[in-house]
Amino acid sequence: VQLQASGGGLVQAGGSLRLSCAASGFTVSTYTMRWFRQAPGKGRTSVTDITSGGSTNYADSVKGRFTISRDNAKNTLYLQMNSLKPDDTALYYCAADLRGTRYWGQGTQVTVSS
Repeated sequence: VQLQASGGGLVQAGGSLRLSCAASGFTVSTYTMRWFRQAPGKGRTSVTDITSGGSTNYADSVKGRFTISRDNAKNTLYLQMNSLKPDDTALYYCAADLRGTRYWGQGTQVTVSS
């Protein structure tokens, strides 16, 4: 199982970014997939998740601004982030829950300037 996150960068407040998480060794549509983030000096927190059935959940802080999705043909998870705020600055991680084990991708840095 491997997860490769990409798409982070530096953006001004109000801008948008799309993060990608390419998966290998399993099928993203079969398991719950998640995005977490870790701001400087803080713990890792859940941002959003999508179940195998397509149900989604979002942290209150990102509702209406972020959208999780997946492309089954590309076996890739996405996080579309709009109306970005400086408080969204963090290292973003994708994760997959497979049979009781959580697998992590490497983080991708998102920095939002004011």
